[in-house]
Amino acid sequence: MKTQFFKKIILLIAVFYIPLQSMAWGPTGHRVCGQIADSYLTPKARKVIQGILGYESIAIGSNWADFIKSDPAYNYLYTWHFIDLDKAYTYPELQAYLKADTATDAYTKMNFLIAELKKPNLSKTNKQVYLHMLIHIVEDVHQPLHTGHTSDKGANDIKVQWFGKESNLHSVWDSGLIDFQQLSYTEYATMINHTTAAERAKLQSAPISEWLFESNQLAEKLYADTKTGDSLSYKYNFKYIDILNHQMLKAGVRLAGVLNKIFG
Repeated sequence: MKTQFFKKIILLIAVFYIPLQSMAWGPTGHRVCGQIADSYLTPKARKVIQGILGYESIAIGSNWADFIKSDPAYNYLYTWHFIDLDKAYTYPELQAYLKADTATDAYTKMNFLIAELKKPNLSKTNKQVYLHMLIHIVEDVHQPLHTGHTSDKGANDIKVQWFGKESNLHSVWDSGLIDFQQLSYTEYATMINHTTAAERAKLQSAPISEWLFESNQLAEKLYADTKTGDSLSYKYNFKYIDILNHQMLKAGVRLAGVLNKIFG
């Protein structure tokens, strides 16, 4: 009995601890993006997605890919969450880099998942896994530091203080800034989800390479502005919260565009 009890405790720790070490956007950030995406689905896409996810909303399902990191059977998915870009690329340079990209990373796997989900004979199990992963990765790559440097693990190794507590630059962008706003994911989505039809069309017409270029440019700005040992608080929030909010908004709008193209 004691052995079973301790196994359950270890599993609970794994579920809640492991994802927080390596996710992009925290649970709230992912749900904000998913909630925004849900608001722009076509009726047909919504119906097909409900057939795959059941009662699980896009907002809630967007965290599946982080939660399953507690299961070693899914370790192979780890590198799907990010793409290492180790310098500031010009757009033509990045396009050339991606054209030659054969690594297992966010770029190659988004393309893989989109192609797979268009197949009419895909199994129900694969549809569920692939849809969960696509939702999550589209959101991930809009967190700038998921296009960060290999050497510092996407700024996980840049140790900083966040309102006096030990943290790192990656974590500040995953969840520190978002949680500081003290909003539920539905409140947050409502607050930032304001776009015109023309703005949505422009965002949704941008290729994935453009998403990554935007994130790469922002990542390099963050690297230049922050170093290990910095103490970040109100001033940092004031400087970057609008940029972070715009990244989540773009992620949600673009995710809806991708899902509508696949299922709509």
